[in-house]
Amino acid sequence: MIPTERFSNRVSDYVSGRPGYPHAVVLWLAETFELDPPAMIADVGAGTGISAALLLTHGFDVVAIEPNDAMREAAIEHLGVNPQFRAIAATAEATTLPAASVDAVIAAQAFHWFDRAAFRAECMRILKPFGFAALMWNVRRVEESAFAAGYEALLREFGTDYLKVRHENVTDAELSSFFGGPFERHVFDNVQELDNDGLRARLLSSSYIPSQGDPAYGPMMAALDALFVEHEADGTVDMEYELRVYASRLV
Repeated sequence: MIPTERFSNRVSDYVSGRPGYPHAVVLWLAETFELDPPAMIADVGAGTGISAALLLTHGFDVVAIEPNDAMREAAIEHLGVNPQFRAIAATAEATTLPAASVDAVIAAQAFHWFDRAAFRAECMRILKPFGFAALMWNVRRVEESAFAAGYEALLREFGTDYLKVRHENVTDAELSSFFGGPFERHVFDNVQELDNDGLRARLLSSSYIPSQGDPAYGPMMAALDALFVEHEADGTVDMEYELRVYASRLV
């Protein structure tokens, strides 16, 4: 399955199960790169609008670039009433935006799916002079707790191409090549509190997880429910992340 189609049957789980991003990341980017609202930000690979919603909260104009129809429609349903938001059916490598039309490009939980060279060229084309690009990922802390270790073990047991498509596979050399040299990096704490339904949605939102109808689906969900029962406190578990952010003006 090509990357732009991997999440088509997982949109509702993506909306209800994926973590957001802390407000501190927007404040850090704005201060570091002297970006004031309502500057125009291209949210590339915007998905269901999780990162776009955060940027809008801080007063920025946002154009969401998302090739997957189902995910883009979910973003429009959630954010379309905001006059500072619009969505375009396009790819990271060919956004259709005018040249020198955006102040920043942000790719949240998405860069690892892109053609890196083509995306860099497109960023150079659409960014205004002195514009910057930021790449960010919520990365689970797999050794933070017994629950985190159990969840990681479940992914390794039942995931199809989990180890192949992980965003952690992006290297510093690839980041340097994309940015054209040195880049800023920052880590933010992020915690997602999940009840049992939320944990199920979090798992099923991942493109490398068997869907309903797959022989592995039943055993996988039983193992997940058992993991929740073992580790829940007051009806929830904490999924702990570090939000890793990499950003630079492109040269």
